[in-house]
Amino acid sequence: MKPTHHFQAEHLVAGYDQKKVLNDISLEIPSNKISVIIGANACGKSTLLKTMARLIKPTSGGITLDGQSLDRIPSKQLARVLGLLPQSPIVPEGITVSDLVGRGRFPHQSMFSGWSKKDYEAVAEAMEIMNVTELANHHIDELSGGQRQRVWIAMALAQQTDILFLDEPTTFLDITYQVEILDLLTDLNEKYGTTIVMVLHDINLSARYADHIFALRQGELISEGAPSDVITSELIHDIFGLHSTVIEDPVSGSPSVIPIGRHHVRQKEAVWS
Repeated sequence: MKPTHHFQAEHLVAGYDQKKVLNDISLEIPSNKISVIIGANACGKSTLLKTMARLIKPTSGGITLDGQSLDRIPSKQLARVLGLLPQSPIVPEGITVSDLVGRGRFPHQSMFSGWSKKDYEAVAEAMEIMNVTELANHHIDELSGGQRQRVWIAMALAQQTDILFLDEPTTFLDITYQVEILDLLTDLNEKYGTTIVMVLHDINLSARYADHIFALRQGELISEGAPSDVITSELIHDIFGLHSTVIEDPVSGSPSVIPIGRHHVRQKEAVWS
């Protein structure tokens, strides 16, 4: 099992080009659990993930990993503990699946050392976990969207970090691939205890797969906790402006959001009248 880490953000303020996106966010990532960040478009979800992954320097506030300031940890040392899969990674032209997954081993290699047995084993294991072993010699640009996403996650897994951040890993995938990706990430968490933090758009999948949810609204953290405590019709209206009914998912028992919409409200009113 992966070790327990204490990852904490305090009073984060961050943004782009003088525009403040995150406003005084403080949180602690549950170790060895799956956390999901939810919120409306442009509320700061990806900005928060990138700031916690040290891709964006906060204007104020700080982040600590096991009591050490994140900005003082050497990059290669941090990359052995924390991995990030961005929203739209750039595919190197002409690269094969095995070569791309192999790039996840960079933080573990020195300038003078070649590939070790551990490197090869880590790549093979990552490809096996994500079910892409049979695609090893295929070029990335030959793959479907779902296959390509599994390869990118395999690269992150080959890094063998204790903490894994993923920015919208299921976006643009059909429902079959979305569930497959989330099932595989859950397998990873349950088998190895990897701490996973994801940005997801689908509220019902978020509620089904998350142990912990962080809900953002306009750059502020307005609620967090177990899905059953966080996902309510009031919260959904608060962060999305959507009227809904929240019921129990008949499969998982997690909260499930049923949007109402204007037309169905009128239909109900017509029946009642």
